[in-house]
Parts: sequence; structure tokens; C-alpha cells
Amino acid sequence: MKEKSVNGKSKLGILARFALGIGGVALLIAWSGGSFEHKLGPADISIGSGVPVPRGAETLRVKTQLVAPRIDIVGTCVSESEIHLSSRLSAYVQDVYVSAGDPVKAGQLLIALDDRELLEQLAAGTARLNHARIEYRRTQRLMKTQATTDQALTAVRSDLNGAKAQVERIKVMLTFTKIRSPIDGRVTDRQVEVGDLANPGQVLLGVYDQNKMRIEVPVPLRLVEKLKLGDAVDVKLDRPLGVFHGEVTQIVGEVDPPSRTQLVKVHIDGVHGQVLPGTFGRVWVLDDKRPSILAPASAVYRVGQLELVQVVEGNRAVRRLVKTGASYGEDVEILSGLSDGDVILTKPIKG
Repeated sequence: MKEKSVNGKSKLGILARFALGIGGVALLIAWSGGSFEHKLGPADISIGSGVPVPRGAETLRVKTQLVAPRIDIVGTCVSESEIHLSSRLSAYVQDVYVSAGDPVKAGQLLIALDDRELLEQLAAGTARLNHARIEYRRTQRLMKTQATTDQALTAVRSDLNGAKAQVERIKVMLTFTKIRSPIDGRVTDRQVEVGDLANPGQVLLGVYDQNKMRIEVPVPLRLVEKLKLGDAVDVKLDRPLGVFHGEVTQIVGEVDPPSRTQLVKVHIDGVHGQVLPGTFGRVWVLDDKRPSILAPASAVYRVGQLELVQVVEGNRAVRRLVKTGASYGEDVEILSGLSDGDVILTKPIKG
């Protein structure tokens, strides 16, 4: 019995030493990761002892003020006048005169379809029309001498009118073999080649007006009420890069169930044919006002991935880490790093 007790104590000792070892390793890892150090927020991080503030340096005491946050909503640019040209009859493509990206003018011939069969029908219809005219005139002369009946005159008149209608119908169908651009614009897509069979309703080309563009954005429901028809909004585009003036022209009266958004269409001013359909863009919508700190954009500078300002402490300018938000003209929102009453240099000291 004594031997078993000794063995039990030995096992307990081994387990205790193992547990102590694991605990020591855990404490070492926690210490290495800085778990026992005081954590500093962005507003607490000042770097270095700073540099002397030059005489006459421009400073600004920042203060908390009510600012309406600007929400970026991503959208896609489309043309307000985009037309898909299709065939109205079944015929082979004879010629295609444009390619995707080509500028076109209203009335310009874009595609010619094979019209030989229609020309044959027109020739036959014209011959029938000429014969019907001859028969009608002959019957009219006979009527003057009472050599025919009213029924005969009515019949030849009907044949004449039918022949005229047939010729006019063929002439109209011949116009369908010449597909022209209805607007000044640019070709978006060419979907046929010479020799292809074009069927009624088949899209052959797309043409859009590059001077009438809009951006369509899905706006969250809580922000839709902040937009009204005719409102002026800013539109930021990636191509061409820049900010354009826009006007709300349509708010679709339907909610998209998966995203809980409503589609808002904004006309873009001053594009001058530079914006392509499908271009990525953003519309800025102002949210409810909230307390924020604004600073001149010139006061913020970067070192690598860090955003810094220089805070005046006594007679020295000390670098401090900040995090910026949206821009408001020449100012930028400071999300963290500055407090109400801090004095900063509007033009940081380099070096």
C-alpha cells in the first residue's frame, strides 16, 4: 500500500510541473504581445519631443462643430439615351459600316441587309400596278360610251388600289434593309457580321448618346428621404477622374428586397463625351449632422501609411497620429487623434 501511495504522489508532481510549464509559456507569450502594457488610443499617441515652433507659424485651435457626414454611395454610369437597333425583317447582312466605339451621326447608314428579294417583289408589283392603271383607264373610256358596267369599273378600281398598296408596302420594307442611326452618338456593341442572318427583333447594334449620361445608385432606405427630385448632388468618377455636378432626375418607386435600397438616377453635367457606360462612380449624400472636428487638409501629412498632424505644446510642435474621414472643401474630418481645443500647425514643419 505504501508503494502505491508513493507512485500516486509522483504522478501528481509530474502533472503539477507540466501545468506550471504551460502556464509559464502562456505568460511569456502574453508579455511578448504587450498584454501587460498600457494601450494608447490614437489621441494619446504623440511621437517624439517635437521641434521648436517657428516665429510667425500659422496655427489653428480646432473645435467640435456640427457637421453633416457625407455618405459615399457606389453606382454605375449609363447613357440616358441608349438605343438597341434590331432588324424588322428576316434577311442576310450585306454590309456593316461601323464597329464598337465608332462615333455616328443621326441618319448615318450603319448596316445594309440583302434587299434583292424585295427588289424583285417591287418590280413585279410595279408591273401589276402599271397593268391595273391601263385597265382602269380603258374601263373609264368604255363607261363613257356605256360599253361596260359599274361593277366592272369598281373591280378595276379595286385592283388599282390593291396594286398601289402592295408597291407602297414593298417600298416601306425596303427601308428596313437600311439600318441608320437615330441619334448622334457612339456604337456600344456590334453583334453581327457580314453574311449573318438577321431575324426580326434580333439586336444588331447598340448606339448611345455620350453627351447625356447619368449615374444610377442604390440608395439605402434611411437616406432616400434626404434626396428629392431636382436636388443638386456631387458625383465622383474614376474615369475621367474628378467631381462633377449632378441632378436627381428620378427616384424609382420600388424597393429592392435583398438590399433594401431604392434606385436613384442622377444626371451628370459637363461630361462632354468622356464618360463611358459602365463607369464606376460615387454619389455623395449628406447624413444627419453630428459633432465632429474639422482641420485644414494642409495640416495633415503622411509618413508611409501613417497620417500625422503637428500639435503645438508650449513652444514646440509635436507630431501626433490621426485618422481622417471625408473631405469638406479645403477641410478634412478628423475621426480620432485630436480633441476640442487642440492647437495645430496649418502648415506642418518638414524635416
